[in-house]
Amino acid sequence: MGNIMNNYVETGAIILFGIGFGIMLINNNLIRKIIGMNIMDTSIFLFFIAKGYMPNKEAPLILDEYKGVDAYINPIPTSLMLTGIVVAISMTAFLLALTLKIYQEYGTIELDEIIKLKGESHGHK
Repeated sequence: MGNIMNNYVETGAIILFGIGFGIMLINNNLIRKIIGMNIMDTSIFLFFIAKGYMPNKEAPLILDEYKGVDAYINPIPTSLMLTGIVVAISMTAFLLALTLKIYQEYGTIELDEIIKLKGESHGHK
């Protein structure tokens, strides 16, 4: 129990991931599935940023004097998370555009109704 209390940010990130995954599994609505995916993305970013936090270290900005390698945090994990955020936003925009096209084609964004309509158009019942 001590580890959970010491790693509360990581625990929260794992819970958020589970919530997002549950939203994606339970809902048939495509917009809700996209929201669930975004919650999962955010939880992953939170987890990695929390793991990359180093107490008693400074941001890697040298203003007055260089304090040595051990005085600064590594900026690479944070920059990778920024790249991940850009990819997540791009993927969300793509999925929303795709959802709009699906709505224009089928008149609904409910996955079970789309599957029925698709089956009817191929002559299956």
